[in-house]
Amino acid sequence: MKTVITIVGRDRVGIIAMVSNILAENNINILNINQNILEGFFNMVMLVDMSQSIISLKDLGQLLGEKGTAMGLDIKVQHEDIFNVMHRV
Repeated sequence: MKTVITIVGRDRVGIIAMVSNILAENNINILNINQNILEGFFNMVMLVDMSQSIISLKDLGQLLGEKGTAMGLDIKVQHEDIFNVMHRV
């Protein structure tokens, strides 16, 4: 199961490290990362593989959302199928 994680907020040290550590702790493999910084705003999209995950998609979204809020970030976790359906319509 592939999942898309989006992160938006003010740039600061440790954003990628925080997300990557949570993913590694839950046996989630990072497949691709696209990140840029625009006038101090951090924007990143990750594609991850949750097929071996020890946490549910819902719980991952809640965990990353809470950690993101604590760092002043907006983090969303969405199943790949959402994007596949959007492009079929």
